Amino acid sequence: MSISTNKTIGEIVADDFRTAAIFKKHGIDFCCKGGRSIDEACDKKNVDKQALINELEALPKGNSNEVDVRDWPLDLLANYIVRIHHQYVRDKSPMLLQFLDKLCRVHGDRHPELFEINRIFNESAQDLASHFVKEENVLFPFIENLVKKQQSGEALGEIPFGTVENPVAMMMHEHSVEGERFEEIVKLTNNYTPPADACNTYKVTYQMLQEFEADLNRHIHLENNILFPKAIALEKQLRG
Repeated sequence: MSISTNKTIGEIVADDFRTAAIFKKHGIDFCCKGGRSIDEACDKKNVDKQALINELEALPKGNSNEVDVRDWPLDLLANYIVRIHHQYVRDKSPMLLQFLDKLCRVHGDRHPELFEINRIFNESAQDLASHFVKEENVLFPFIENLVKKQQSGEALGEIPFGTVENPVAMMMHEHSVEGERFEEIVKLTNNYTPPADACNTYKVTYQMLQEFEADLNRHIHLENNILFPKAIALEKQLRG
């Protein structure tokens, strides 16, 4: 594949989600900080820019097995995010919280980092639940209304929060907080590597945390790099 350095990292990942694994390998955040250029990200992480581009361009032609949502209507994409990614968090969080509590009780004396991992994930689970309420009750219905206005040709009318850019900015800030939390969890778990004395529950919990982070990265990428920019552009189009 050919890489345009004029595109942001988020746009490159939106074009082909396989590139996300390469960015992640080099410690480059493609979701919460997807608005940066390759130059900016490589400077920040001290990564060889040309080597990274060569690695990206070495990907074979074709796309990933991930669902390609770039051309989906925005209301369909918002609904997909709720049904797939919001539901994933709601399904997995209670089990992870239970497992982390157990690990703290059983292994906390030998591995005190578990208490900090547990604290951070508890904060994440609580904040994500609140975040989803705001998206599902305010932002996503507004985006769905934008699509309806576009289809019907009706005027946009008054917007209680001024512009969609205001709630989008709030959601992106909250995404950044989650990204920072999981950066810390990655450090505390030694990149999800269980210690030598880990029991099966320990190993499963670390694997679940890793899968949780991967799903959250995909989830935030869909919003920050696809849904939100398109919603902002659609609102501007409707305003004329």
